[in-house]
Amino acid sequence: MAEYRTIRTAGAAGARAGQVDEGLRAHMNKVYGTMSIGMLLTFLVAWAVGTSPELLAVFRDPATLQPNILGWIVMFAPLIMVFAFGAMINKLSASGAQLFFYGFAAVMGLSLSWIFVAFTGYSIAQVFLVTSIAFAGLSLWGYTTKKDISGWGSFLIMGVIGILVASIINIFLQSPAIMFAISILGVLIFAGLTAYDTQQIKNEYIEHARHADTEWLGKSAIMGALRLYLDFINMFMFLLQLLGNRE
Repeated sequence: MAEYRTIRTAGAAGARAGQVDEGLRAHMNKVYGTMSIGMLLTFLVAWAVGTSPELLAVFRDPATLQPNILGWIVMFAPLIMVFAFGAMINKLSASGAQLFFYGFAAVMGLSLSWIFVAFTGYSIAQVFLVTSIAFAGLSLWGYTTKKDISGWGSFLIMGVIGILVASIINIFLQSPAIMFAISILGVLIFAGLTAYDTQQIKNEYIEHARHADTEWLGKSAIMGALRLYLDFINMFMFLLQLLGNRE
């Protein structure tokens, strides 16, 4: 009888583990799917505005590409929306969070529209491909590695804050040397964040799935998509600064 109970307990544990694994695959598919739709929306908006001199002129000077007042608002709007999303996530439904994410992706497209004037279309496509390959490899490693990389978090966040402050300062200094250094560090930091965030998304799902926290699970894929989306976009932009051919 004791042996039967042991076998039954082991079988139940195995079934629960199988359910978690199946749920995790579905969860990660939703994360990557939502992120991909957001990326597509961003680049469609960026392309539509960046290839239209009339639309681009609403945000920037067509000759110098310097932002006007509305351009400055659009430039900093994604950052404000990220903080707002974090503050509002507990009050939003899953569908509301998804709608907010897609709105954020569209605004990000507006803020990036200038790249279609500043860089050649070929170099944008080339850097996008390089970023996609790097992102896929780093995210896969973060998902599959047995190494605990949670300790990277505080170091990487400090790095993000550092390059954010340096980037704001360099808006006024316009130093190519500082921009080059920021771009190198930016690529390294967001490469690390891609692996780190992927592992965190996986671990957070497993922890909450065991407690059957369905309300959290409904919104966590959107939060995960936002994190990986930001990693991709930032890595792409820093690589574009380093490798892109200017018009």
